[in-house]
Amino acid sequence: MDVIREKLKLLPDNPGVYIMLDSNSNVIYVGKARVLKNRVRQYFHNSPKPEKVSKMVENIADFNYIITSSEIDALALENNLIKKYKPKYNILLKDDKTYPYIKADMREEFPTFYITRKIKKDGCKYFGPFMGGINCRDILDTLQLTFCVRLCHTSITSKPKRECLNYHIGRCSAPCAGKVSAEEYAAQVKKALNFLDGNLREAEELLKTKMISAAESENFELALDYKNKLSMLSKLEAKRITSLNKAIDADIIAYATNNLYSAVNVLVTRKGIMQGGSSFALDEAHMSDSEALTSFIAQYYLHHEVPSELIVEDFCEKELLQSYFKEKFDKNVEITLAKQGDKFKLLKMAKENAAEYLEKSVDKIRHKDDMTVNACKRLQQLLGLKAYPRRMECYDISNISGVDKVGSMVVFIDGEADRNSYRRFKIKTVEGANDFASLQEVLTRRLDKLGTDEEEKFPKPDLIIIDGGKGQLSAVKEIFDKKRIDGIELVSLAKREEEVFTLNSDESVKISHRDYSLKMLQRIRDEAHRFAITYFRNIHNKRNLSSVLSEIEGIGKVRRMALLEKFGNLDKIIAASEEELTSCDGISPAIAKKIKEYLDNNL
Repeated sequence: MDVIREKLKLLPDNPGVYIMLDSNSNVIYVGKARVLKNRVRQYFHNSPKPEKVSKMVENIADFNYIITSSEIDALALENNLIKKYKPKYNILLKDDKTYPYIKADMREEFPTFYITRKIKKDGCKYFGPFMGGINCRDILDTLQLTFCVRLCHTSITSKPKRECLNYHIGRCSAPCAGKVSAEEYAAQVKKALNFLDGNLREAEELLKTKMISAAESENFELALDYKNKLSMLSKLEAKRITSLNKAIDADIIAYATNNLYSAVNVLVTRKGIMQGGSSFALDEAHMSDSEALTSFIAQYYLHHEVPSELIVEDFCEKELLQSYFKEKFDKNVEITLAKQGDKFKLLKMAKENAAEYLEKSVDKIRHKDDMTVNACKRLQQLLGLKAYPRRMECYDISNISGVDKVGSMVVFIDGEADRNSYRRFKIKTVEGANDFASLQEVLTRRLDKLGTDEEEKFPKPDLIIIDGGKGQLSAVKEIFDKKRIDGIELVSLAKREEEVFTLNSDESVKISHRDYSLKMLQRIRDEAHRFAITYFRNIHNKRNLSSVLSEIEGIGKVRRMALLEKFGNLDKIIAASEEELTSCDGISPAIAKKIKEYLDNNL
């Protein structure tokens, strides 16, 4: 505490970011401040604090700070540091679901429409997000049925291609085959964009006409399809909020807390239609509700479309967020502190959703703590680890008879998977099926990154877990000894009896199967195994596919790669028709026929 007292005296009046550290120098909290001196000192005053903050303060052994030129810069830096360090007392939205959008690629002469989950500044038009029971594929299907626009990525050149099945069944006007002019197709696209903007009437009338026509010609299956599409349009229309202006694109965000845990509800309206919403349970240690809400919003919009308007509660840091959106996304966002009218009713709905979600989530959050952070603490006690195992890495090897050998590294932080840190390895130096030597190669390559510029990307782990028994543990220990590794604990988990082997004893440690710490070890071991197997199958299937295709006359490297990219595996190529094969770049009808004949005769 003497170090902290001295540092508190030296805090500046500038805006910036502060970083709280525990006794093992792990970052446990990152916050932003308009005035660093005032904010950081609040944590160490005896004044009443939220319970979660008090618990966090008990674990603070030191702190650092970074001065910024403005509070906006501090908010942006706070976001980056949270993403980098994943502190246990900050809001972390890593498991957040990104909803789908429909993208119209307007850069092309004959635009195509498809589903995406990422929005870019690329000159394309985006519609969505789609949630709350509205399926993007149904929307695209309706676009094609109604307006005959294309949904494929076939390159359109001056040389016409052979039209596909969609043209023959009236679902596409086949611009790739020269069956429609650019002007005619542009008119179809205009109607499709109008539909995606929420003007559903023309689509409804067209679908009704087609449904009646199909029923009259006794094509009842097609008539039923049209009827289902009309039902989906009715769902969309029912979600329209009649009192809202159709031009309003707003997100409504409400926050609820019990001073220990919190929840946020986000409702999404586009073109006056309620698209749906999502709720988030938060386990954080902010000093105020406004801080918590600002931190959530800043993180949330790193992965979601920024709306034209945000409807929020009156404690929101309005000016700061408006400046942040302008600087970070170059977008003017109107932030409405709704206190009456229809927007207030929407905010009230979001608040009720947040409060209900919080009530239902408290037990889940506590259970999650038991399965993660508390399981890490218990594992430290049971295995006699010198430090809390915050960053754990687990390794596994996969191959069949020594062919296509691969290794996997998965990372858990505070007992939770950090999928962005996973890594895969192709075994380069080992002959045959030798798992011990393969593990040694993988660990050598991993540990070589310590003490280099790459350690920023691959931080030093607290604990390395090997999938295996004594033999695998001994093999990896040889690498530890050779490289004189210090400060990293090493254990292995054997599958048969779920025994844990350590370097401290010849005897294994047997943990109760009901213990959360063993369940956590099993999760990380099973994840390493799954990740290795998936990588092995990808390599094995692609190698086999490339090998088979190379035996067909006329299929060189470029065509093999095109087929591989289009279909992904051999089973899908075998199942494809000649017509479907010709949709792949470089595959003419003659080549497609050769492929089908070869595969039919040899496989």
